[in-house]
Amino acid sequence: MSENRHRLTALTGTVALGLDALASVSYGPEAIVVALAVAGSAGLGWTLPVTGLIVLLLLVLVACYRQVIAAYPDGGGAYSVAKHNLGTTASLVAAASLVVDYVLNVAVSVSAGVAALTSAIPGLLAWTPQLCLAVLFVLTLVNLRGAATSARLFILPAALFVFALGAVIVTGLLRGAPVPSAHLPSQPVTVGSVGLLLVVTAFANGCSALTGVEAIANAAPGFRKPRANRARRAEAGLGATLGLLLIGLALLIERFHIHPVPGRTVLSLVTQGSFGDGFGYLAVQFVTVVLLALAANTSFGGLPVLAARLAGDGFVPHIFGLRADRLVYRYGVVVLAVLAGLLLVFSGGVVNVLVPMFAVGVFIGFFLCQIGMVRHWRAERGARWRRKATVNGIGAVLTAIAAIVTTATKFLEGAWLIVLVIPLLAWGFLRVRAAYDRIGAQLGSGARPESPRRHETLIVLPIVAIDRLACELVSTALAMGNRIVAVHVSHPGEFESARAMERAWHAWRPEIPFTLLASERRELGAPLARYVRGADAERVVVLIGEVSPQRRWERLLKNYRGAVIGRRLSRSTDAVVCRYRMPLAPAPVPRESREYAHAGDQ
Repeated sequence: MSENRHRLTALTGTVALGLDALASVSYGPEAIVVALAVAGSAGLGWTLPVTGLIVLLLLVLVACYRQVIAAYPDGGGAYSVAKHNLGTTASLVAAASLVVDYVLNVAVSVSAGVAALTSAIPGLLAWTPQLCLAVLFVLTLVNLRGAATSARLFILPAALFVFALGAVIVTGLLRGAPVPSAHLPSQPVTVGSVGLLLVVTAFANGCSALTGVEAIANAAPGFRKPRANRARRAEAGLGATLGLLLIGLALLIERFHIHPVPGRTVLSLVTQGSFGDGFGYLAVQFVTVVLLALAANTSFGGLPVLAARLAGDGFVPHIFGLRADRLVYRYGVVVLAVLAGLLLVFSGGVVNVLVPMFAVGVFIGFFLCQIGMVRHWRAERGARWRRKATVNGIGAVLTAIAAIVTTATKFLEGAWLIVLVIPLLAWGFLRVRAAYDRIGAQLGSGARPESPRRHETLIVLPIVAIDRLACELVSTALAMGNRIVAVHVSHPGEFESARAMERAWHAWRPEIPFTLLASERRELGAPLARYVRGADAERVVVLIGEVSPQRRWERLLKNYRGAVIGRRLSRSTDAVVCRYRMPLAPAPVPRESREYAHAGDQ
């Protein structure tokens, strides 16, 4: 029950994983208008038809991904579908495209939110990169608390955003014309022809509104039981909400004769046409700023789950499959934040640098997923499989067209980089899997090993001082084997102190040989490595002693020589290096010590 508490419901899942798609209505329609405005009034008249095509594609994608959730409730989305139906290469290309899109979504969403903020408060413009990193830091902390926690925190701003845009659309449609106080610029009288290339470019720009549709299918395991049903309801709710908002805004764009204005967003112009420039306008702008910044949460919900699936298959380090007590894949969250942070630093938080690369990779994943689902239904041949295969087939055709169009129209603007990164990332996945396979072969995984036998083992104890740690090391070594040697490295100028330690060792009488190693340079690892390589033993174990203070700040006082020695021995010898950490608990000072201290004060 406690585990289920940290999972998503249909409502919280829509919010946690759908913020990217919902926020896209703030820049998707604007991208369409910017492209069509080249042809003047004739071009802007195509805003509603182009938006209608995008909404049609949205509905097809929602229907397709509802089928993906039903067929693959364990999540993974395009990666899982392609892996089971198209083979390893196709699945890794799909995974790489989704990883790239998730990282870009975080960077674009955060930078867009900060850009809206700096537009309202120009004095903050110089602090754009710092503000972007601050927003990213807050989002990372929230998501480390768990997907359900972040979803509950984001329900209110998401609901306010949908309500605000709904009010804008309804008010504008009922009004029929912009309010006089809006002072919208008049539409320039321009006669132009609308060519197919212009419409295709507008469609490609508007497809940025479809990013994030797949996130619910990727993160289906994060939902409460019955997972598939809740995830399917969340997918349907997201599609319906997004489709209505896009159509409503397109109607207002045509009704108010909106066209691009420098320094203003299309959404702000539409809002001003419905509400004027009073409180309602400012409220919608503020809610939009908040939601744009929070839209990155979609990636935080989707990429860690996808990374966990890849880790389970050995294509990324297994550490990405570890979950914390709140069912959070923390390493996936942290790596996503780091990569997005690097993009924000590289771009300076400027949206226009990142947008040309956005939404290119996701359509590759869309296409591979739909093709894989067609093969899935043909192989399964269950009830109504032909109808299901037809739905996914239509999705495959439409997403293939969208992928080609989007890549071609944005290639020189930055899409070329995504086309290069995706295969490189897929190649990296294969390299990780090859490394795991090689390590598994060396370990003999899956085969019965030879019978264990006793090895002649020499246990080497590096000793710095004769104290409680040395006692613990010797006691541990005695339990491990019967051939033990203590070694101490002396440097120039320390010969007398080293001889004194040797005499103290024999006086202590631990019944273990003591060897002095002279080093001309002030280093510890090299002389120990030479001694280990020259040891006459079938196997050598080096037991390095360290202390672990109870208070965390006291751990900063350590010299970390054990780590340095361990790395040197691991690189240059075949010895088994063990680091023994002795915990130190605060203890009262013995009475004798206190009396000695007082006597010294006197």
